[in-house]
Amino acid sequence: MTDSKVPEDLRYTAEHEWIEKIGPTTVRVGITDFAQDALGDVVFVQLPDTGAEVTVGESFAEVESTKSVSDIFGPLTGTVSAVNDALDASPELVNSDPYGEGWLVVIEAADEATLEEQLGDGLDAAGYRAVIEG
Repeated sequence: MTDSKVPEDLRYTAEHEWIEKIGPTTVRVGITDFAQDALGDVVFVQLPDTGAEVTVGESFAEVESTKSVSDIFGPLTGTVSAVNDALDASPELVNSDPYGEGWLVVIEAADEATLEEQLGDGLDAAGYRAVIEG
């Protein structure tokens, strides 16, 4: 059993990313509370440039902690429309506020239908809890 926070209003991947729909074709992405806890103290975050293409299931960023370096995988296919520049100076935000100030990127999907289809492929909170509770 875990005491990790799993907000009900987000979608999740089995690779421990969360996805928050913030517009008709846009989502904000980060790593879950479970993932940041497993990583330990985050010391560096390497994010893609704005305009970079992200492909579902492929690595697009890295989070480095005192324990290891972990790839972050695309939860959907689209284009990076914003990156969290605050992580350059304060990578620890990923630990202290993984669902808020510690977000990683905003991704824009090709259109609303594509986004909805890809979000449907993700896990809801109960499905993600099943993944982390084994």
